Amino acid sequence: MTSASSYFHLHLISDSTGETLITVARAAAAQYAKIIPVEHVHPLVRTQKQIDRVLAEIEETPGIVLYTLLQENLAAKLEEKCRHLGVPCLSILGPVLHLFQSYLGAESTHKVGAQHTLNAEYFRRIDALNYTMMHDDGQHADDLEEADVLLIGVSRTSKTPTSIYLANRGVKTANIPLVPGVSLPNGIEALKHPLVVGLYATPERIVQIRQNRMLGLKAHRDDDKYIDQQAVSEEVSASKRLCARHNWPLIDVTRRSIEETAAAVMSFLAERRRQPVA
Repeated sequence: MTSASSYFHLHLISDSTGETLITVARAAAAQYAKIIPVEHVHPLVRTQKQIDRVLAEIEETPGIVLYTLLQENLAAKLEEKCRHLGVPCLSILGPVLHLFQSYLGAESTHKVGAQHTLNAEYFRRIDALNYTMMHDDGQHADDLEEADVLLIGVSRTSKTPTSIYLANRGVKTANIPLVPGVSLPNGIEALKHPLVVGLYATPERIVQIRQNRMLGLKAHRDDDKYIDQQAVSEEVSASKRLCARHNWPLIDVTRRSIEETAAAVMSFLAERRRQPVA
């Protein structure tokens, strides 16, 4: 790969959904900002016919090949073809499975898609997603005690996407907007089970996001303070004072991705769960 290249082909081959491969590959590719991967995602590859189609595409558009194939015959065929073409090929799960095997002293089951088993953990995540969707943006505030996490913040602080991400991790998450002149639902200050977390961003960032949203919706709101920076500054300050008053943790989401914000919430939640029950 020369420095003049602006893109490369990246083949991601899995006998399951491919989520693991995509996550690992994108994390690595993100370290090369000036070189763009052209992704070829091949999920559910489980037969000779399917692997033959993949090999034909690799031959047509050679590049880096990453795979998670548990069937040894398919993996061997892929490795042999890549050697013949002179393209790099790597099993993402292989080294990890070998490490587990050497430490545990036991063979793996070679069960395809084992992480997607319909077990108790899976249904816990589905339950969390259902709860979170029903408790978005202040809806059904009468049973917030059932939540694991309650996110609060002014408009456009990523409460909804963060809630959904947390729910996909099995965390029942509700979120409530802080609107000027509108009181919080009764009883929030007295909640015992949920961890209440405040999200905020700089006024400049919030105004920018609100303006872009209004442009996208072709909306016009010159008659209110929705995008007035001084008014937004007051909103953010009021949200910080509210959280400080109740000792609720705060997260600045100005430069954070949804994943990073959710990770910070999970850290707060883990710390809270480690504390002895009073």
